Amino acid sequence: MSNDLRYGLSKPLLIIKERKGFLACSYINIETCNKTGEACAIVSEVNNYDEMKIAKVIAVSKKAKKLGIKVGDIGKSALIKMC
Repeated sequence: MSNDLRYGLSKPLLIIKERKGFLACSYINIETCNKTGEACAIVSEVNNYDEMKIAKVIAVSKKAKKLGIKVGDIGKSALIKMC
């Protein structure tokens, strides 16, 4: 018997990692990113990585703000600032 936990989500859990932080779908909680000191920008209503890059950022962690990322930025712009 396996102890693995598997759960089917209605939408994919998406994260794009860069050197200084990551862009994530709205399954990720911005307050958790603040507690762990991560630079994180959140986009919503996306189903794949291409959609993440053109979606507007809806939330930004404190560390991501220090990189110049703002709510309303496009995902691709946030990723460039995290390089």
